[in-house]
Amino acid sequence: MLPHFHHDANLRRLESLAPIPDINCAPPHDFDSPEIAGQRGVRESSLDCAEDGPTPGNEGGIFASLPQSLQQQQQQSEAGAGVGASIGDNSSTMASAPSQRRLLHKDRFAYVFGSLKTQSYHDPAARGPGSHTIRTLAWNPTGQLIATGSADRTLRIWNPERANARYSTELRGHSAGIEKVVFNPIRDSELASCSSDGTVRFWDVRSKTCVSRLDVGGEAFTLAWSPDGKVVLVGRKDDNLIPISIESPSTPTVMSNGNTTATATTENSNNATYTMLEAHPQPVQTNATTFSYHVPTPSAPDLDLLVTTGEGTVKIFSYPSFTLRHTLHAHTSACLSLELSPNGRYLAVGGSDALISLWDTTDWVCRRTVSSSNGGAVRGVSWSFDGRFLCGACDEPGCGGNGLEIFHAETGDSVYTVPTGAGANAGIPAVAWHPSRYWLAYSTTADGPGSTPGGLKIVGAAGGGL
Repeated sequence: MLPHFHHDANLRRLESLAPIPDINCAPPHDFDSPEIAGQRGVRESSLDCAEDGPTPGNEGGIFASLPQSLQQQQQQSEAGAGVGASIGDNSSTMASAPSQRRLLHKDRFAYVFGSLKTQSYHDPAARGPGSHTIRTLAWNPTGQLIATGSADRTLRIWNPERANARYSTELRGHSAGIEKVVFNPIRDSELASCSSDGTVRFWDVRSKTCVSRLDVGGEAFTLAWSPDGKVVLVGRKDDNLIPISIESPSTPTVMSNGNTTATATTENSNNATYTMLEAHPQPVQTNATTFSYHVPTPSAPDLDLLVTTGEGTVKIFSYPSFTLRHTLHAHTSACLSLELSPNGRYLAVGGSDALISLWDTTDWVCRRTVSSSNGGAVRGVSWSFDGRFLCGACDEPGCGGNGLEIFHAETGDSVYTVPTGAGANAGIPAVAWHPSRYWLAYSTTADGPGSTPGGLKIVGAAGGGL
């Protein structure tokens, strides 16, 4: 019997009912057959990606919707509140997001999204066009800030409303390329970064200070932050997973109803303690990690940890015990990236076979696969805030030459291709949708004379109304 996730006080949790067999994703052509479509028609008609918007009361999926604290942060952002309103030496307040968000119908997506203007951001600290490839992007929870990490060790926090670098902040300290950046899901001014210099650093982006530096004993290249903000899991290139425990008297305690007992403090007054715990060696190549949206409670204290491997599988562990719950055979070659949809209904897995597989987390059935016409290994995946659209990142030469392709999750159809302006041999190393609006951030690699310079670009930030 398959494991299932149950809904309890707005929090969903992986529940293993019995040992289960490995699960394989059907080949891509199976999802196009009329027979298969008819068999799944009834079930898919109730998915949250319904064309007219999410069905009231049908949150679906095995994982919770975003914790209430994060929802409150997004609402505050839309009202013009929230921390991080000034970055660098400027004191201007960022423009707030619209108070109501119009959901885009699949058939209108290309027309509306295609009307948005793309903003480019030039980093004056770039140490050369070839070395300044942005490997990683991360929005903070309110969408008011975006962090970029580059191969030339440049780590910068941008105000997406202000393209001029004087409204940004460079965070200095790493001595080698930045591999991953991620914001604290409950404290939107705290950032974690890891580097091939073997360190993980925690930053207060408002005070522009490194509040903690930990040597993890090897090249670090992945990070995952737990939804309660209390654990960061570091992945090293030698396939060791290293938890970092974060304890702070000022960190809000998230209760079972999703509310918090306190608000996060400002500046560096949180007095957090960052403790590196025992490493957990993995027997196979380990590429990417993520936690589910479950916030621990006394009755369900464990976290769900999802890990992609070089064997083409996704392993689901119980954290902190690292007990293996079950395994998905997702791809025929290495699984490189993964991301849960915002409501937890789908898991997107990117592979070296150039495919993105979409797994329904209610029953762990692979609903469909999508693949960009540009091909190439999918090293990153990202969902739009409404869970309707997704895209993948590929840093191989030629992956970005024809643009960045966006897919409709419910049907698997390609609905729009963002014209990146990159040359024929360019790649797109990183993609990240805004957490509450139809803005899409991505990076490109430079491709010689005549091509658009590499760096950060955000579709929508230069205007368009979405």
